[in-house]
Amino acid sequence: MKEYFPNIKKIKYEGANSKNPLAFHYYDENKVVAGKKMKDHLRFAMAWWHNLCAQGTDMFGTDTMDKSFGQKIGTMEHAKAKVDAGFEFMQKMGIHYFCFHDADLIPETNDINVNYKRLDEISDYILKKMKQTGIKCLWGTANMFSNPKFFAGAGSTSSADVYAFAAAKVKKALDITVKLGGRGYVFWGGREGYEHLLNTDMQLELDNIARLMKMAVKYGRKIGFKGDFYIEPKPKEPMKHQYDFDASTAINFLRHYGLDKDFKLNIEANHATLAGHTFEHELRVSRLNNMLGSIDANQGDPILGWDTDEFPYDVYTATMAMYEVLKSKGLTGGFNFDAKNRRGSYTHEDMFYAYILGMDTYALGLINADKLIKDGRIEKMIKEKYASFNTGIGKKIVSDKTSLEELSKYACKMKDAKLPKSNHQELMQSIVNQIIHSK
Repeated sequence: MKEYFPNIKKIKYEGANSKNPLAFHYYDENKVVAGKKMKDHLRFAMAWWHNLCAQGTDMFGTDTMDKSFGQKIGTMEHAKAKVDAGFEFMQKMGIHYFCFHDADLIPETNDINVNYKRLDEISDYILKKMKQTGIKCLWGTANMFSNPKFFAGAGSTSSADVYAFAAAKVKKALDITVKLGGRGYVFWGGREGYEHLLNTDMQLELDNIARLMKMAVKYGRKIGFKGDFYIEPKPKEPMKHQYDFDASTAINFLRHYGLDKDFKLNIEANHATLAGHTFEHELRVSRLNNMLGSIDANQGDPILGWDTDEFPYDVYTATMAMYEVLKSKGLTGGFNFDAKNRRGSYTHEDMFYAYILGMDTYALGLINADKLIKDGRIEKMIKEKYASFNTGIGKKIVSDKTSLEELSKYACKMKDAKLPKSNHQELMQSIVNQIIHSK
């Protein structure tokens, strides 16, 4: 069988002192951290769309990368070559999962019947590769944003015909996800939003999105899908305003429509910052609501301010992210690298460098987060900060055993209240730095 990356051997762990660019410096899949092997904490997944499809095109320039893999792009031969190249890549990287959109797997046509047949053919081919290698599917989804017919959304479209077309794509994507044993199924509302309220029936659009999701749950459970459904929040881009703006908005939507028992959130770092939050904020909100399901591991560029999908290299952010994951007792999903090489990093070797960067970054984040929890100083200071709620009137407040009248009398008796205890923010930040940079 053809080897697509003949100059790349299997990437191995060589430690922090290694100067080998094609080696892991921190990700040791069998290293035990917080009671589990790294590979079990960090279910890394390859993003089919970026790694095997993206060719470096941007709004101002054409392709810089060759992702033909020796075949004519737009053919089923090319689709199969991507499968071969993708599984070779994952084996050499030691990645055990992948994620996909339906449109990543095949060249789509204007006839959905042809697309169905092609998806059946390519999923048969993928399934054989999975059985040969042991590599698994983390989650699947349907691309309902690229085709021009989705310019006004899929579930939120103003056309019943387009809505039916979207439903057909979801059905088949679910079929393929179940066939490949996917752990989850994602709804990314890339165009589920509006450009202007003047021409928008928001109530109908929200109701219809929920209807599509309810039909998906019903059908998925019917065909044996036992995993979680996910919503992936994003505030804007390409739409001016998207209905799954952030974690809080998505959770409220799920609860309002009674979808919260089947859905969790797939949180993307870059989407969090676009919403004006930190990545760890969105993870915390999801965790506290028992909605943290899976993660798209990337980062954005705050200078540019759009969805740049860069490979993660910010160790501080990865540490805070893994702190939330450890506090959540892990994920039902995993860590999908929804990230792409920069346009100037166009060689096949750059694909490996990028994944090494991302995997090492999260390995460091895991190690640091475990140290942070075991160190205990920050958690101790947080408990001390809120200690007034452990006794006296504070205990009555959190036990729901007081009233507005009683609190008013208590305040009048005090005459005034002292300042709360210091937040010690700078001290806590210093502790985090100390732990991150300790050996």
